[in-house]
Amino acid sequence: MDINQVLSEELKVQKWQVDAAVQLIDEGNTIPFISRYRKEVTGALNDEVLRNLHERLTYLRGLEERKETVLASIEEQGKLTEELKAKIVAAQTMVAVEDLYRPYKPKRKTRASVAKEKGLEPLANIIYLQMTNKPVEKEAEAYIDSEKGVETVEDAIAGAKDILAEAISDEADYRTRIRFLTEKEGNIVSEAKDEEAQSVYEMYYHFSETVKKIAGHRILALNRGEAEKILTVKIETPVEKILSYLEHEVIVRDNKYTNDILKDVVKDSYERLIAPSIEREIRTMLTEKAEEGAIAVFGKNLKQLLMQPPIAGKVVLGWDPAFRTGCKLAVVDETGKVLDTKVIFPTAPQNKVAEAKTELKKLIQKYHVSLISVGNGTASRESEQVIVDFIKESGLPVSYVIVNEAGASVYSASKLATEEFPNFDVGQRSAASIARRLQDPLAELVKIDPKSIGVGQYQHDMNQKKLDEALGGVVEDCVNSVGVDLNTASVPLLSYISGITKVIAKNIVVYRETNGAFQERKELLKVAKLGPKAYEQCAGFLRIRDGKNPLDATSVHPEAYDAAKALLEKTGQTLSDVGHAKLSLPKAGSKEMKALVEELGVGEMTLMDIAKELEKPSRDPRADMPAPILRSDVMNMEDLKPGMRLKGTVRNVIDFGIFVDIGVHQDGLVHISKITDRYIKHPLEVVSVGDIVEVEVLSVDLAKKRIQLTMRFS
Repeated sequence: MDINQVLSEELKVQKWQVDAAVQLIDEGNTIPFISRYRKEVTGALNDEVLRNLHERLTYLRGLEERKETVLASIEEQGKLTEELKAKIVAAQTMVAVEDLYRPYKPKRKTRASVAKEKGLEPLANIIYLQMTNKPVEKEAEAYIDSEKGVETVEDAIAGAKDILAEAISDEADYRTRIRFLTEKEGNIVSEAKDEEAQSVYEMYYHFSETVKKIAGHRILALNRGEAEKILTVKIETPVEKILSYLEHEVIVRDNKYTNDILKDVVKDSYERLIAPSIEREIRTMLTEKAEEGAIAVFGKNLKQLLMQPPIAGKVVLGWDPAFRTGCKLAVVDETGKVLDTKVIFPTAPQNKVAEAKTELKKLIQKYHVSLISVGNGTASRESEQVIVDFIKESGLPVSYVIVNEAGASVYSASKLATEEFPNFDVGQRSAASIARRLQDPLAELVKIDPKSIGVGQYQHDMNQKKLDEALGGVVEDCVNSVGVDLNTASVPLLSYISGITKVIAKNIVVYRETNGAFQERKELLKVAKLGPKAYEQCAGFLRIRDGKNPLDATSVHPEAYDAAKALLEKTGQTLSDVGHAKLSLPKAGSKEMKALVEELGVGEMTLMDIAKELEKPSRDPRADMPAPILRSDVMNMEDLKPGMRLKGTVRNVIDFGIFVDIGVHQDGLVHISKITDRYIKHPLEVVSVGDIVEVEVLSVDLAKKRIQLTMRFS
């Protein structure tokens, strides 16, 4: 298999682009580095395409390795024919390879292997050839051997049938056809183990849907219901059609002595050996496909959340709501440094509202707080009411924002939080994290396991290794696209930078603490375990503000510094003009541009990137995202009436709809059918996490705490 050609066709990119990307990956370059600093080499393949390429490259290389193992195993057995070899070499999937290998795979003891040990294989061949001119019972008499455990004619025939059943089940062509028929015409069905039991799976108590059409989120829900022993799930197959197909393939002659026996063999082979195996394969395939879809959705949601614009230059009060243990407050300055912490008890059972408002006023006035960041967990609703009343009564110029606090408790109890805030309890750490989430969501959220951030569905039910890899890639892409300040970045933030491991990230922070702030990028080469390759991969993504070299504050890579200086000189400017340089490049692809590119020794795309950086260095890509809604009033669910129009923030996007925060404690659901007038396959075609959307209330169920919304207005 020409893997690169396959990748080119699958990804719909040129073969030379694939060749270049594969070579760069094999040389140890990271995806963010290739995407940002090797545009000419790959034809500007973006990080999403490169990640897909890397994933498929790994799979296809694994497939080729498996083929080699299988071929070697069959050859060792002396059973490898040219025809079989050609089929294995041409196989496009692991399933196809395993189907072809099945007859030759060393098996544990089976009914067929026991029958072969009893010497019944020749009898099985007589039946299979369908050429006998006497009853099979007569043929079987020759195989009675009490020493081998074949006491009767019936024993001999039963053993021969077992051998034939296994041989049929091992036939790759049969399995391929049966798998196709099952996928095309089969139904996934589920029943409740206890119909009276109330559960979230009630819609699946009598459920049936075709294998080819069932949605991924339903597969994951069925799997979970089955794992929790609430549902029984199986695939109903077109049995008659499959048996008819097998009989047609196996019974090639009309022989009155063997016809009925072979029909029994076909039925047994399918029901006992083929059907359970194919059902497992198809359910695994459906689960993997559903997981891939769910991981992709999770990744897109996570990216939107991480790329929310920071609210810079404000002193923020983080509020971690609670009932019995009180609400934890933390004031952080514009740089995220914690200035003060407090515990107040405005909620039940203490209800010390007046005292809480007094403490709140002191903190706000003392530190000039202009924004309160409130976690959306337990007691959030009650805390929000206290804050709104306080704003009205005090007249202070303060707004508040409800932030998604998912993962804050995980972070606050982590080793990392303990190292960062050794003298704080978990509540104080959580409040500080909630405040910082507003100031710089990316820098704060990278401290938390992406799975705990809560913008996916069924994340705990899927392949955790795949999920970790995919989400880790999303975080890596986000961190590198924004870049980090080398002199303030935390270990978790640094460890997502291209080429930097957790060990190197710690060494950078230790070096910084020992030697003071970095003055220039090349100083990184003095950091323990950070060699030339790691430096090449990371340098462009690390910024040094007010350092010795103004280019260190940009995303211009050190390898292109000479080109950047030469470009400035050509226009009568110097390094002191970085950040406000006036550059006018020739038209892309023009003769003048080609001459300039040749003169400066960099590619055209790289030159254009350099020019952008010299004019406006390190422009934050998060600036294009919608800013969070600042609130100063509150509504209750009881205030909502059908027909009301509101603005809200998309909190989560899942396969069947979106959840929108409209300012009441419960997020409302916009079903996929209510998002837009046109047909869409997935909500992500229209909206993303963090988007500000206008919605209309359809219905409110106070008992079940459910709000139905629409984005389609009449």
